[in-house]
Amino acid sequence: MWDFLFNTILWTLALYGLFEIIKSVINIYTYTNLKSNGIYLIVAVKNQEDKIEGFIRNFLFRIIYGNEENIKNIIITDLDSSDETPMIINNISKENEKIRVTNWKDCKEVIESIKNV
Repeated sequence: MWDFLFNTILWTLALYGLFEIIKSVINIYTYTNLKSNGIYLIVAVKNQEDKIEGFIRNFLFRIIYGNEENIKNIIITDLDSSDETPMIINNISKENEKIRVTNWKDCKEVIESIKNV
């Protein structure tokens, strides 16, 4: 008798857990429009040496410790800055593999390659 009750409760909980997992997966695919490839963030900068490092590090912090885990890459394109912006973004890109630094012409090619994936 006790075995029957125990097995009934165990199977009921197992089926409930399975239904919850299936429901969660369906909700993720139904209510989010995210592609499996992730989200690409493209940042165009020009002469922003005072602000760009704080902006990028703040965003990286949100990706690592926050709720932005679907970000695949951060593409930073420099629009011919005349200050230290290119050096700053190149140094930050060496620290994190999610950051790609390009010029504007290469950025357009990257966007086209992403569109064609």
